[in-house]
Amino acid sequence: MILHLDLDCFFVSAHRTLDKTLMGIPVAVGGRSNLNIFDRKKAQRFISANSGAFVSSIISNSDESNEEYFKDKDGRIRGIITTSSYEARAFGVKTAMSVSEALQFCPRLKMIKPHYPLYHELSHKLAVLLSNKMPYVEQFSIDEFFGDVTGWVDDNDMYEFALSLKKEIQEKLDLPISIGVAHSKWIAKLVTEYAKPFGVKVVKKEEEAAFIKDIPIEVFPGVGKGYAAKLHGYGIFKLGEIKAKKELMYSWKKPGIQLYNRICGTDNEKISYYCDEYALRKSIGIGRTFDPIQEREELRRRIVILCRYLSFLVQKQEVNPQTFYMKIRYEYRSKSKNYLHTNRLFGENYFKTQMLKLFETIDIHKTHRVIQINIVVSNFNEFNPKSYDIFEYENDLKQKTLNQSIQHLRSKFGIDIIKNANEL
Repeated sequence: MILHLDLDCFFVSAHRTLDKTLMGIPVAVGGRSNLNIFDRKKAQRFISANSGAFVSSIISNSDESNEEYFKDKDGRIRGIITTSSYEARAFGVKTAMSVSEALQFCPRLKMIKPHYPLYHELSHKLAVLLSNKMPYVEQFSIDEFFGDVTGWVDDNDMYEFALSLKKEIQEKLDLPISIGVAHSKWIAKLVTEYAKPFGVKVVKKEEEAAFIKDIPIEVFPGVGKGYAAKLHGYGIFKLGEIKAKKELMYSWKKPGIQLYNRICGTDNEKISYYCDEYALRKSIGIGRTFDPIQEREELRRRIVILCRYLSFLVQKQEVNPQTFYMKIRYEYRSKSKNYLHTNRLFGENYFKTQMLKLFETIDIHKTHRVIQINIVVSNFNEFNPKSYDIFEYENDLKQKTLNQSIQHLRSKFGIDIIKNANEL
């Protein structure tokens, strides 16, 4: 059988391991766009030694209190709820809600700024613990894991095994966790929703049909609003109705076939046998949301700064991305995005040049103000000379050597130690 393990309110629970006064009260962790990377004044920002695939890597040497963190320079409350405790959820506080709105729902809400190194440390400790308890473990996100114990634990002993695992995690890491168990990966993930909070639920193979019968289709993992609306259009509202719709689902090709088999528990998908966060990373990105900006010169300056930070992260991971992506968001919800492919060795100056060109291409509403910029690199390629532009390869190698020297200085003295003139 397969276990799905989901840490309850993980970010809040992580802070509670350090501060017991947070127990039993409405608490939420929220994040703000770190706009001080665009400041023209000198600052020190480093890459966290504990950064991983699921946590922020850029750490500023900020000593702001929790109260100050959520205020901008004009004293306005800013930020978005990342995680809230069950006590806060009882007041209507939800993930992705603005902090100011959350405080209206729950004036006594205790807001806490993020502590990413702590989250990574606890997640890593849990990964190690689970790897010592089960033969196959997959880390699905910073607070979610799958474990395959087929042939390792008897089906009739699964509840006791999961219960003892939950207790051990609580005792050793002081973290509450919910565990769902089933014969297939995605049914196990679904079962966990009905094990929360801090519970264990096992659904055996012969019980699956009855279990899913009356569950709304949109509750199933991976079914978004769009796909749910499509299913509703065919009169499918409950998971139990899917089995009789095989011909329809299979006519939708791969997405329909995959969803049909997952819901019916016949997908036979194995868990990925790793617990290495860096192995999960298929892209690296950075983005910021800010007050509306009309001046394109300032937007180009900010793109250069974002490229500098992302270049540092790329070189730290020792990868060579071949696809660059940018998305900009305007006021009033309109947006524009595009990407480009390259066969060059990654270099900071080349990356900045290409992203500025990409901005000129996707900035289709030049009279509109921009409120968000996101840039992402992906499609990592091994350092194989045969796959690169032969006319630029020698020059790219020289730039790579220069970038390595700059990387060393930034690692030691901060990412802002060396900037482009047009950033100032």
